[in-house]
Amino acid sequence: MRRCTLMLMTAGLAFALASHAQVPSGVTAAIADSHRPAEDRAQDADRHVADVLAFANVRPGDRVVDLMPGTGYYTRLFSTLVGPRGKVYALQPAEMDKAAPKGLQSLRGFAGQPPYDNVAVLLQPVASMSLPEKVDLVWTSQNYHDLHDPFMGSPDMAKLDRMLLDALRPGGTLIVLDHAAAPGTGVAHTDDLHRIDPAVVKAELAAAGFRLDGESDALRNPDDPHTAGLRDPSVRGHTDRFILRFVKP
Repeated sequence: MRRCTLMLMTAGLAFALASHAQVPSGVTAAIADSHRPAEDRAQDADRHVADVLAFANVRPGDRVVDLMPGTGYYTRLFSTLVGPRGKVYALQPAEMDKAAPKGLQSLRGFAGQPPYDNVAVLLQPVASMSLPEKVDLVWTSQNYHDLHDPFMGSPDMAKLDRMLLDALRPGGTLIVLDHAAAPGTGVAHTDDLHRIDPAVVKAELAAAGFRLDGESDALRNPDDPHTAGLRDPSVRGHTDRFILRFVKP
């Protein structure tokens, strides 16, 4: 596994830590879970999953929302990390399900069944998403950019980000992992290239009341020219991806 750096914001200072020395045993155990399908395991190297999960800092007993969870790659990992005292809500917007129904089909194939008994699937319109309880973590991977697009109904992002803030307990965490667009391009390429400028994500979430708590470069790729879509063979699986951690004050 490559070395990567986690930038942790503490009292206004940034500390660089070698992440390979910071991977908790619970993360290692979750990745090694024998119930994970082969197609998930095949993605682990490109996703640098140990570094990413260490940065997320999911703990036993946590309540976690996997927002726009795809086929459940991270949902399964979160389920093992939070354990029997925790809960994982796989929250799929109805608009996303209409565009990509295979994700929900996959989720319903394992959610609520051993060993993923603590997973519940929620299907809701994006503009009226709600949870049965306050949670410790809202996670969204490679999909925040989609919230800006017509197929999702182009929701009011200010309202949506406030909904995400309200879903968290005080001190709770929101993590956004997404494909980076070129600096200064804003949301111009969310629909065609499936990329978003990290500066826009920071600004939107700060306006909603979140505090930026840290960044990880585990998935950064300085060789990505930011001009190709995520499925282009030249960058597929190796796009420049940012990970931002926000906290509810």
